[in-house]
Amino acid sequence: MSEHEHGPVTTHSADEWDARYRDTDRLWTAHVNPALPVEVSDLRPGRALEVGSGEGADARWLADAGWTVTAVDISQVAIDRAREIDGRPEISWTRADLTVDEVPGAPYDLITAHYFPIPTEHAAVARKLVDAVAPGGTLLVVAHAPEGVRAHGFDPDDYVQPTDFLGLLGDDWTVVTDETRDRGRPAGGGHHIEDVVVRVQRAG
Repeated sequence: MSEHEHGPVTTHSADEWDARYRDTDRLWTAHVNPALPVEVSDLRPGRALEVGSGEGADARWLADAGWTVTAVDISQVAIDRAREIDGRPEISWTRADLTVDEVPGAPYDLITAHYFPIPTEHAAVARKLVDAVAPGGTLLVVAHAPEGVRAHGFDPDDYVQPTDFLGLLGDDWTVVTDETRDRGRPAGGGHHIEDVVVRVQRAG
């Protein structure tokens, strides 16, 4: 997802997300998420998967940087809207529900997931993403810091956190980034000041 235009995420099903997108002309801002350029600009472009792509700000940034992007979202409304904004062939806008669907087009040189809510009961989605990274590839997972999540009235323990991905990695992975940092642009009504950023690389 991109940065919040509206309130916190409380929906998970495709129908709920479709309804949420239909209720507004734009659900997220058009800004690229702050951690993406910081963590990806030093990588050689290849095939990328953008998870929870929403209206497509991050996917467009990746394509501008030379990546061939598969942008995946559970909402067909979001996919259709993103395709209308940018229909270039370098981006494949794809509707998928990763709680039941396999990762389309795997493996990837880069997989990014920004503020992509994975309820703990669907923790297997995290394993799918790890397994979908190609040898030599990178996985970038970013979430709002727990303090901001609690300020919105939600329990961060109800969701898979970026650091939880570290426990899924074998010896063939290197942790490049594991930190909480100021996100630069507060989101979620000012509650989300910091992000948890995890970037890992698989051995080639």
